[in-house]
Amino acid sequence: MKNYHDILFPFAYNILGSSEDAKDTIQDILVKYLIIDKEHIKNEIGYLIKSVINQSINVKKKKKAIGTDSIWLPEPLSTENADDNINHNEVLSYSMLTLLEKLTAKERAVFILKVAFDYSHKEIAETIGFTIENSRKLLSRAKIKLNNSKTKNNSIPKNESQKLKQYIEAMQNGNLSALEKLLSKDILLAADGGKNIKVVRELTSGITNTSKLLLYVYKAFLTGLEIKHSIINHQPAILFYQNEVLKNCQIFEIEKNKIVNIYSIVDPNKLKSLSF
Repeated sequence: MKNYHDILFPFAYNILGSSEDAKDTIQDILVKYLIIDKEHIKNEIGYLIKSVINQSINVKKKKKAIGTDSIWLPEPLSTENADDNINHNEVLSYSMLTLLEKLTAKERAVFILKVAFDYSHKEIAETIGFTIENSRKLLSRAKIKLNNSKTKNNSIPKNESQKLKQYIEAMQNGNLSALEKLLSKDILLAADGGKNIKVVRELTSGITNTSKLLLYVYKAFLTGLEIKHSIINHQPAILFYQNEVLKNCQIFEIEKNKIVNIYSIVDPNKLKSLSF
């Protein structure tokens, strides 16, 4: 059988927000496919895509059912290397994946199929197994919950390298005023440490509170670590390594020359794929 993993991955990852869960889901579907009677299957890849999407919906439902009150951020995925086999154009931006956590599993799947893969409502209905009207209603609900947020992957700001350089310099120098100038007045900092690492604060907003927390975290935990700039889920990011092990991934959303969102992932299980 052909290796369909790279084709199937964006579908599973966008729905689940986890590279690890996406790989497990695809593996499960491919193993099952090997042992079933394929006589009735006319379109192999179509069948596998449908199976992976529906399995991903089920997995996402279970994950949400056992979720906690803690902040949960998606697993970061490098989209820096254009020669990667996976079609990164089909992988949603980090900000969008975070927003999609507001949706139910089915709303999320419908939204993703419509926006990222340009499916018609007829194709969505046939894939997930409900009516065209249901597909339209779910998309409408999703858009309302997302408050008509941007749905396409944002282009990287032209001056992002300079902006992040100033950000690092401000933290290294402990310069509160310089850091505050880089942030939007509506800045939001979200941190995810997973089950094993307790973050100082999961959610912080406002220029002063965010700047003070960033400086404290840098001084207490990040001083002396190797710093690498990267592109994660189509957004500028800074990676902090200690002995080639990634300790912190900070992903930035920049609008109108200001940092409006910072997503800080320190959960080691979500950082494994980005380590050297």
